Amino acid sequence: MAGWFLLLLLGWLGLAYLLLPLVWKVAESRHPALNDLPNVTRAADNVPGDPLNVSLIGTENDLIKGLAAAQWLEAKPLSLSTDLKIAEATVLKRPDDQAPVSSLYLFGRKEDLAFEKQVGDDPRQRHHVRFWKTDKIDPDGRPVWIGSAAFDKGVGLSHRTGQITHHIDGNVDQERDTLFVDLNEAGVLSDEYIVEHFHKTLSGRNGGGDEWHTDGNLYVGVLIHE
Repeated sequence: MAGWFLLLLLGWLGLAYLLLPLVWKVAESRHPALNDLPNVTRAADNVPGDPLNVSLIGTENDLIKGLAAAQWLEAKPLSLSTDLKIAEATVLKRPDDQAPVSSLYLFGRKEDLAFEKQVGDDPRQRHHVRFWKTDKIDPDGRPVWIGSAAFDKGVGLSHRTGQITHHIDGNVDQERDTLFVDLNEAGVLSDEYIVEHFHKTLSGRNGGGDEWHTDGNLYVGVLIHE
């Protein structure tokens, strides 16, 4: 019995972490529709990730202070120790309000900053947002950041690869709105506006196979500079 279990475990690991990611990478390159999702991040294997739906203008310190004031904490970097801690917190239902987020990619690099706001007593459910610094600056010389906000509704197996992952709620607009409500309530924005029709494709799937949908608008906030 133990031998069969070991064989099944090794088979699942090989399928989930080696074969299926390669299959999806090849499938995307052969199907232009999968590669024609504008304004989305990328997973490590270059399949589409979560959509971009927020932008903030300010220095890195402005972002960190502003999000902290809104009760969004900076996520810890991915490492073996933080991975083990989030696994333990998830299984034992313990809080970990700075648990790492998986890496997504934009401009050829993973996110520069990530923040989260835990829901409940463990990291299964949480609000989270990733930000990348762009090469654009505002008239005051402050950098423009673009980000992807989504709500983790639970932990499970990837619909595409079978790997263990968080699953996001498909209503990414609601998470975008939640972030801006929190920023406004914290009083850290000096201005905000909406870029309409930022997305031409209003639905898709992320690297974990989760469906998402959007009204296509990008919310932009200007952080108060201290």
